[in-house]
Amino acid sequence: MKITAPHAKDLDDQSQPDTAANDDSDQPQCNFGNTAGRPRAADKEARLHALLHTAAELFLAKGYGKVSLEMIAREAHVAVRTIYVKFGGKAGLLKAVIIHGRALLFEGMQNMETDPRPIPEVLHEFSRRFLNLVTIPTFFNMYRMVVAEAKTTPELAEAFYEAGPKLTREQLATYFARPDIRAQMRDDLPFDELPVFLLNCVIGDQLKPLLFALDHRFEEHEIQDRIEIGLQLFLAAVMRRA
Repeated sequence: MKITAPHAKDLDDQSQPDTAANDDSDQPQCNFGNTAGRPRAADKEARLHALLHTAAELFLAKGYGKVSLEMIAREAHVAVRTIYVKFGGKAGLLKAVIIHGRALLFEGMQNMETDPRPIPEVLHEFSRRFLNLVTIPTFFNMYRMVVAEAKTTPELAEAFYEAGPKLTREQLATYFARPDIRAQMRDDLPFDELPVFLLNCVIGDQLKPLLFALDHRFEEHEIQDRIEIGLQLFLAAVMRRA
């Protein structure tokens, strides 16, 4: 599965603040140096990144439930209409924030559907990128927010799952479904469970200190040690014995 970030192709003329939607006629315009005609692709991409960054900061600082689209639009200097057209609403915007951040950390990785490298090499790179993702402060702060508000805001939990855990499991499921990969694994395995099994082996007990120790930071050597141990357990359990 190829992981892609949200595109900026639709974030053009509508990206200027809509005074009717925002009710903020003095709000500054955000032209990114383009004074005439349609925005260049680079301008639209920069505008999209700025919107996603602003939304992420507001969600993390105030909580999902306390942030309105009007607040995000005002801070990002775009129209509320733009957010609705591009993302369908606040939950869609949150999904885009998560997908964008995830795609940045997986950027440059070969497509697992066609990667010809040996299984241990592919899974080692995937595990390193995955652990780098889940151990950055932005991720576990987002995770804390989702856990805290999921009961009162179900669409928040759904958006987080769709943009994060579900994508990760689908990426792994596609890899494990490859005939050449399955041929190297035990044929008595419940293949549908392999993505979750791998993630559990790699994560181990990593998330607990991140969730409960606010100032905890994993060193690179700790992440590497966790990957080596987790992959050793996973591969020993699933690979066909010679």
